[in-house]
Amino acid sequence: MKHLIDLRSDTVTLPPEAMRRAMHEAALGDDVYGEDPTVNALQEKAAAMLGKQAGLLVTSGTQGNLVSLLSQAARGDQVLIGRQSHIFKYEAGAASVLGGLCLEPLTNEEDGAFRAEDIEAAINPPNVHFAPTRLLAIENTHNLAGGAPIDATTTMRMAKAARAHGLKVHLDGARLFNASVALGVDAAALAEPVDSVSVCLSKGLACPVGSVVVGDADFID
Repeated sequence: MKHLIDLRSDTVTLPPEAMRRAMHEAALGDDVYGEDPTVNALQEKAAAMLGKQAGLLVTSGTQGNLVSLLSQAARGDQVLIGRQSHIFKYEAGAASVLGGLCLEPLTNEEDGAFRAEDIEAAINPPNVHFAPTRLLAIENTHNLAGGAPIDATTTMRMAKAARAHGLKVHLDGARLFNASVALGVDAAALAEPVDSVSVCLSKGLACPVGSVVVGDADFID
């Protein structure tokens, strides 16, 4: 018997029976009051695995990226982002439509990373004519770079270039654990240089929906 392996995307994976059973049997509580033990455990585990203080369950990778950008940059601020990034090409311009953010696309290198000099050149000087540059958004693994993993040294180099000018750094880590496996390093090491990370549960883990955003406690609040 032939079995079809669907390689269109890792998002087409379906939850196995054991996962469906775990969902059915999960302990529940009121999330508004922070009393859902299953959600709390998930958020805490994700934060611990990525070396951050706190986590937040959201419905999708797009939503995770959106709340991360809107929590760290205000209407009229500039966000530096890859020309080939998922946020720039595939998230319906949500950061601009809903948050009024000005997305400034940078050229991605072959592995999806940015050159430090390109980051620095794109940062607007303090002038009333320019949108203030507040945030750098990177992606690991990088989808349109063929799923290339970006190592911690490269991430640190990009983050240092941004932080030298007072910028925050967000990591679209939809498939960050793929990078962890490919590079043979802990996911927390890949996330250490950045302020916020969004990781997807609905891809390699085969969950039916969801992502988790992690960062420090004030950011998550």
